[in-house]
Order: sequence, then structure tokens, then C-alpha cells
Amino acid sequence: MTELLNKDGVRVTLGGDGDTVATVTLDNPAKRNAQTAATWRALTEAGRLLPGSVRVAVLRAEGKSFSAGLDLGVITPEGIPGMPSFHELARYPEAQLDDAIAEYQEAFTWWRRNDIVSLAAVHGHAIGAGFQLALACDLRVCADDVQFAMRETSLGLVPDLTGTRPLVELVGYARALEICATGRFVRAEEAERVGLANLVVPRAELDAAVGDLTAALLAAPRDAVVETKALLRGAVTRSYDEQRAAERAAQGRRLRDLAGVGE
Repeated sequence: MTELLNKDGVRVTLGGDGDTVATVTLDNPAKRNAQTAATWRALTEAGRLLPGSVRVAVLRAEGKSFSAGLDLGVITPEGIPGMPSFHELARYPEAQLDDAIAEYQEAFTWWRRNDIVSLAAVHGHAIGAGFQLALACDLRVCADDVQFAMRETSLGLVPDLTGTRPLVELVGYARALEICATGRFVRAEEAERVGLANLVVPRAELDAAVGDLTAALLAAPRDAVVETKALLRGAVTRSYDEQRAAERAAQGRRLRDLAGVGE
């Protein structure tokens, strides 16, 4: 294993044949992997550090919780070191506030890149920012003790770390609204039933299940997986005829590549 990063509660290692698998670990179990601006900067850096050999990015966490969400120190007037408090953010000019939130969102964005498949191994609590981080990934394998919750509205806020669109895509508008507006827990059985979890396994089997799925993802030719991910991600915004055209174009590229025929 090769360590690429270890800072601010985020550790990144490379492994697999030819360094094809990157493992990003939330590593602040004493605080239940609560997130701060420093966490998000480290996660953003993790995405930038991944070499081109990486095909699968696994997100996991140490300790009893995947992530308890935002470090609530930021809602106090004094805030936390290295991150403006909510009171300070509220006084930013509109453009500066927009830029600050956009910077935070970068930590949640790169997991959707077409050149990798991202996989969250989720156990225990995944609350607020933790829930949104799991939603940032393409796939979620969950332990049977998982508890998702979107608690931002309970604080008078909204989910703003890119989680609203994938949540609606996965469970539908009405259920997404109910989950966010009530802040209730979504446990393992429901998570699997409504599509939040691709797979639920006993906690002791989580690492093995993630390893099996990772191996299956690596079995197919990389370019075919990349093209397929791009097709599926674009399907939600294309019309039927536009999607048909995108499929034809992608298949043409694959056929030419397999046959060794230039463009």
C-alpha cells in the first residue's frame, strides 16, 4: 500500500493491481468523523492526488460512525479554528459567501468523475454532511447498523453539499422531502429497499463485501465502464432521442477502439 495523504482526519492509500484502487478513510474516530473546512480541503486534495491508474475509489471510516456530520462548533459564536463560524459566514458579502460554499462543495464533487467508480462503505451514523458524502459516491455498501439522517433543516439550514440531487434521483422527490424535512433516521432495511444502499451486510462483513464489489468493478475493461458511467449519468438530463444518440456515439467509439480503428 502507498500512502498519498494523511492530514486533518483524512487518509488516502493506493492499492490493487497497478494501483487501481484508492481508499479514502475518514480517520477522526474520537469525534465520530465530524467534518470541518479542514476535512473538506483534505478531501478535495485527495481527489486531485489520485493518479490516472485509479479505477475505483473506496470511501470508508474508522470508529463507530461513518460521519456524525458537521462539527457543531461552527454554530457557536467563536466557531472552530480554521473555519468561519456561521455568524461570520452570515456577514460575508453575497459573492464571498457563494464562493466559500462552492469551495466546501468541491470535496463532494470529484467522486462523480467518469474516469472512476466511487464506492462508500457506510456503517453507524451518517448524518448531514456524512449522509451527503455517502450520496456523493456512485455506490453505497452499508452495514446493518447504518443510520442515515439529513439534519440540516433541524438547524434552520438546507443540505448544501451536493446531496439533494442524488437523494431525489435515488428515492424520489416526495420521500427525499420527507427525509430532509423531518430529519428522521433511515436505517439499513429501508435504505436498501428505497435504493440508498446497493447492498446491506452484517457489520463484520462490510470490508469483505466492499472488496468483492471492487473486484467485480475492476473485472470489466476500464474504457467500457467509463463510457457506461457517462451514459448513465447523462441519461437524467437527456431526452429519449438524445440518449439514443449518445448510446450510438459511445458504442461507435468502443467498436473502433476494440477493432483498433482510428477515428
